[in-house]
Amino acid sequence: MVLLAVAGYLVVQYVTGGTGAPRCTVVSGKGDGASYEFTAEQAVNAATISAVGTSRGMPERAVTIALATALQESALRNIRYGDRDSLGLFQQRPSQGWGTEKQIMDPAYAAGEFYDHLAEVPGYSRLPLTVAAQRVQRSGYPQAYAKHEPDATLLAAALTGRAPATLTCEGRPAPEHGGPDAVRAALVRDFGHDVLQQAGADVSALSSPSPAATAGSARTGAPAHGRTVTIPVPATASATGGGARQRGWELAHWAVANSSALRIERVAYADREWTPHGGWRRSGRDDAESASDVRIRTRR
Repeated sequence: MVLLAVAGYLVVQYVTGGTGAPRCTVVSGKGDGASYEFTAEQAVNAATISAVGTSRGMPERAVTIALATALQESALRNIRYGDRDSLGLFQQRPSQGWGTEKQIMDPAYAAGEFYDHLAEVPGYSRLPLTVAAQRVQRSGYPQAYAKHEPDATLLAAALTGRAPATLTCEGRPAPEHGGPDAVRAALVRDFGHDVLQQAGADVSALSSPSPAATAGSARTGAPAHGRTVTIPVPATASATGGGARQRGWELAHWAVANSSALRIERVAYADREWTPHGGWRRSGRDDAESASDVRIRTRR
């Protein structure tokens, strides 16, 4: 019994990130009381998975399938171990042609590989989630994905921007990483260069951002435009088929999910403003004017 208790404690610590870890919460936009709580580390990985999918023009259903798969395979953690040579968020295997170890341990690359394989599954968006995920993963436990579908559905609705102001995080800052340059690098990493080109940013230096490069840029102390990164929201439909406002909320929720890792202290979009202690609140800004951009303010 003692061994079982210890094992249970270790499992809880693994899934929750340990006592005192910054927390995030996503709630249903339908007002039905559904919610899912997870760690800041899991939020960063979930945001990357979603951003990579929408940037490839994949629908929200594909994002839901990808998130449920990663929840089952790694609990949304970029782990360096697994069955045989399995690695990363999706437990992809170098020996099975998924890429090199270094590539698979890059969350954006791993998510892209998952979506590439999912896109080859005929009618995947109409299949049960377990079937679609299994066609990609070839898991020994194909039914295990089903239990993650409710949480993945909530995450996908928020991270694709369809459900506004439904994701919040405590946003306790990491000790070193972050700052405006790191925010720009992470945006390019997850969404591609186009996300910043309209903002007039110099994306040439951010073509291949890595965690080390991101940390390094944060320590330079020389952001190009102060502490605020402004991302214009194009007046066109989002990649998932929604309107410009959905794209805006996608970017805003991405910033909140990355708030601890990138030392973000304030996110403003439409007539709402997020802070770590207050969550999403009415900002008092004119909704029509403020919906044209997402503003991300970082700590010094």
